[in-house]
Amino acid sequence: MSENASNIVYLSITAITFAIGCWKALALLRDSTPPLALTTAMFLCASVVYLLASPAGYTALGNAVGRPSFATLPVYLGIMSCFAFLHLITFLWSPELRQTPAALHRAVAGWSVAYTAAAALMIVFFTTADLKGPADPLRFNTEFADEPLVLLFLAVFLATLSSGTLNTWSRCRRMQLDDPRLQHSLRAFGIAMLGIFGYVVCSAPAIALAAAGHHALDTVGVFGSTFGAGGTVIMCYGLSGSALGAWLRERRDTRALQPLWDLVVADVDSDLAFNASSSRSHPLAWNTGFNLHRMVIKILDGMRSVRPWVSKEAAEAVYSLQAQQLPSLGPSDTTPDVEAAATAAALRDAVDQLQTAWHKWRSEGRTGRPQAPEKAATSLPGDGTRAGDERKRLLRVAQALNDPLVARAVQKVQSDRASRVTTGDNT
Repeated sequence: MSENASNIVYLSITAITFAIGCWKALALLRDSTPPLALTTAMFLCASVVYLLASPAGYTALGNAVGRPSFATLPVYLGIMSCFAFLHLITFLWSPELRQTPAALHRAVAGWSVAYTAAAALMIVFFTTADLKGPADPLRFNTEFADEPLVLLFLAVFLATLSSGTLNTWSRCRRMQLDDPRLQHSLRAFGIAMLGIFGYVVCSAPAIALAAAGHHALDTVGVFGSTFGAGGTVIMCYGLSGSALGAWLRERRDTRALQPLWDLVVADVDSDLAFNASSSRSHPLAWNTGFNLHRMVIKILDGMRSVRPWVSKEAAEAVYSLQAQQLPSLGPSDTTPDVEAAATAAALRDAVDQLQTAWHKWRSEGRTGRPQAPEKAATSLPGDGTRAGDERKRLLRVAQALNDPLVARAVQKVQSDRASRVTTGDNT
């Protein structure tokens, strides 16, 4: 890569990794776990690495300390730290090691000591090396390969990076997780390790040849940085792809549930609503999981608050109309979508009755809440849904609110009720 292209690529990766790191840090504040802490540290460390590794950042730091090649030390230590964090994460993810805490502690401690020792050696070799003259950040490895201490510095770095990435790739390939989304992320994570190992494959022969006084492979060594950048992008996807997908799904579901929230919460009980915008999904909202969970709870509370006004007529009207459209369905043959439509119709009719009661109550100058009808509570279709499935059920109900079948059923029930009132038949 040219210097300008490197600046663009490296600074872009800096922005991506820093944004993901901040996102993970916010998640860490809510749910502090060792894997998430290591992931956050890795992304923030990677953002610093790519900022300093860019030709612009490399030159600026070198000029600031008076040593043109000084940025190589924090960059390479940062790279090794990032992969140490990633490597340790795979141990914490491993189902087998989690079942044997003693083995997990030994593995984490052993590799932590190895990475720390490698970092100490790199610092000693680099700080005692004779590094003079200008430095090209993309060609440091080959330009200073004739310096013995720099060669030792690079040997420790590449050996540690090779063992770490290959061991991590091997663990990712063999590990089996229960969550398919995490398994997909783990597979991408392993591919990223192979891509980053490509940096070693390109750099090692170029450094060896340069140490012997030949620079025919210098360009190959520079090309190795492309593998590193590509592997980092894949790694970002592997560590954040499933979380980003879950975040997008939660935002989508929050927007989809909004009409149902408006119906049974905002239009029913201001105490449940908190304020007019409490359920609105802000474009920059990070804690979508909490917002969605709270919305589901408030909707269920709102449905319970309108329960006294629920009648079985609306749900039966939906089943009747559905049977007319699909005669092949028997009276007990209800699909989840038909059940959701019946629930939506019952809720719309109940809220209409409640609002009518409110209007009458206030027109008579009364305070407080209107008195609920004196009748046995009517259950809603789907009342027996498991707690873990309520979100899916409510999404179907929200989607059915504007279904023409629901509108016709509610209109039919209200028309029949008005006819009974007119004729004096209130049964």
